[in-house]
Amino acid sequence: MKILISNNSDVPLYQQIKDQLKDAILRQELKQGDMLPSIRTFANELRVSVLTVRRVYDDLEQEGFVVSQVGIGTFVNVGNVELLRDSRRREVEEKMADMIATAKSLDISKEELWQMLEILFEEGASREA
Repeated sequence: MKILISNNSDVPLYQQIKDQLKDAILRQELKQGDMLPSIRTFANELRVSVLTVRRVYDDLEQEGFVVSQVGIGTFVNVGNVELLRDSRRREVEEKMADMIATAKSLDISKEELWQMLEILFEEGASREA
């Protein structure tokens, strides 16, 4: 699992790390029971404060994505994956609603918009392969 953070981003470091861990769980890159690195190890790898990683782990535990066992470690808990998927679907729906509103304001037909979406979707799929 590779976590990429940017000091130039408007998104706080802890949020960047948390979002990428959630994405890794959603993509099943991290599976049920997988052990996350210790707070200290992860902080050293990412070159961030241990307090930042602790906040990420605490937030993920409160949201049900990980379980911490004192003295043993922090483990992935996929119980909330469907909730996360639904949340991500809502994000996509909101962006699509914005896209549709913009297209309508520019007199772009539904057919033309659909063609654009198909092309962009296929290009995205070929980039992932």
